[in-house]
Amino acid sequence: MIVLVLNCGSSSVKYQLLDMVDEKQNEVLAMGLVERIGLEDGVLTHKPTGKDKFKVTQPIEDHIVGINLILDALVSKEHGVIADIKEIKAVGHRVAHGGELFKESVLITDEVKDGIKKLFELAPLHNPANMKGIEAMEALLPNVPQVAVFDTSFHQTMPACSYLYAIPYEYYQNYGIRRYGFHGTSHKFVAQKACDILEMNYNTSKIITCHLGNGASITAINNGKSVDTSMGFTPVEGLMMGTRSGSVDPGVLMFLADKEHLDIQGVSDLVNKRSGVKGVAGLSSDMRDLEIAAQNGNERAQLAIDMYYYRVLKFVGAYAAILGGVDLIVFTGGVGENDAVLREFVGSHLAFMGVHFDADANRGVRGQDKVLTKENSRVKVMVCTTNEELVIATDTVNILNS
Repeated sequence: MIVLVLNCGSSSVKYQLLDMVDEKQNEVLAMGLVERIGLEDGVLTHKPTGKDKFKVTQPIEDHIVGINLILDALVSKEHGVIADIKEIKAVGHRVAHGGELFKESVLITDEVKDGIKKLFELAPLHNPANMKGIEAMEALLPNVPQVAVFDTSFHQTMPACSYLYAIPYEYYQNYGIRRYGFHGTSHKFVAQKACDILEMNYNTSKIITCHLGNGASITAINNGKSVDTSMGFTPVEGLMMGTRSGSVDPGVLMFLADKEHLDIQGVSDLVNKRSGVKGVAGLSSDMRDLEIAAQNGNERAQLAIDMYYYRVLKFVGAYAAILGGVDLIVFTGGVGENDAVLREFVGSHLAFMGVHFDADANRGVRGQDKVLTKENSRVKVMVCTTNEELVIATDTVNILNS
């Protein structure tokens, strides 16, 4: 079955076209990105497997125009990978927030769309954009079934003691204010993948997954279920990130709102766009830029790196306690897959709980699957490449087949 996977942002669409036999047998036919939707200089970058990358710049008025460009590229004589759009049998969508309405992936119906819209206020930057992708595909391929895969659904197994905030309970009852967690598709995928590689039983293991990138979160998985995760009501809570603050004393925000005369939007911009490693270093949100600057003597860049590493280690330690021990720790995401120094920092601090980290095996590992501990290590550590698009495609096929 050929499945188109769409990950729609407010002004972008990331996509993959996959030929799915099953989760183990699949082929990526093409992938790409539409950027700058709504602007005169919109960009489509299309990467067909086995052919040269194709890039075009033109006005892209809205998501329908952008997705239509994708469909045209997929059937293009020069750059295409299928002969006819009718070969696409299903579309899978990443939807950021499922709230408490959606505990698993679902076939998209009018009722499901109404539910996603009800959650707009919980994810105002993400769910409306996801809905634009769904509605665009309805207009362009009206007879093709669509499936929604939610970032939050994997974390719906968290117990109340984990997901509730210590604020008046009626705010949870009236507004659904609780910790939801994100990156669920990635956490689930790499945990299962690492267990397959190590021949461990995913459903009887204690696992900590570290999805580390510009956005970052850590999850505790017990017997195949998420029991705690670092992101919360929004993707701001938890770890220090590229431009997001992570957890911060609310009193600091009230103090700064008064001193800096910040309104609600100003506080939101502060914790979402002006903080994290960029805010500390005053330089960049990209860890690679910070590493270069630190090597050249930039003390604030080094401080930002140290803070980032420290918080990752702290969450890993906390989740080991929550799980009552750990069998496996997995690193993934742009930083997790490529930053060997971070992995060694965390791994070398965990010898007390049975991690025998292999610095030689870790050195130079970038974007590949590899075991990073010695044979005698009671706790295994791995780096695994994530593939959220494959998770979405797999869920899409499974739902349609059932």
